[in-house]
Amino acid sequence: MSGCGCGGDGGTGPFSKGRELVEFVCNAHGGTIRDQRIPSGALDAICQGCGAQFTLPTYVGSCSGCGGVHAVAPMNPTVENIQFGGKDFLLES
Repeated sequence: MSGCGCGGDGGTGPFSKGRELVEFVCNAHGGTIRDQRIPSGALDAICQGCGAQFTLPTYVGSCSGCGGVHAVAPMNPTVENIQFGGKDFLLES
């Protein structure tokens, strides 16, 4: 993933945590990654904001219960690596 900010200044990138990872995935490659389906299949997750179960079919998605935005980095899309953007994080349309 050359040119995607991996290892760039500022500490953001595919190994970030929390909001930084969500922002990174939302913006990676001009925003083209965020809506791509996870090739290994949708991930069944627990919202880190409200605790509701939801499915994350793409690299960035929202909890159907509270709207909390979650993301997972394309290089390691597993349930354990899903990060939460925070209660005040909103997806831009």
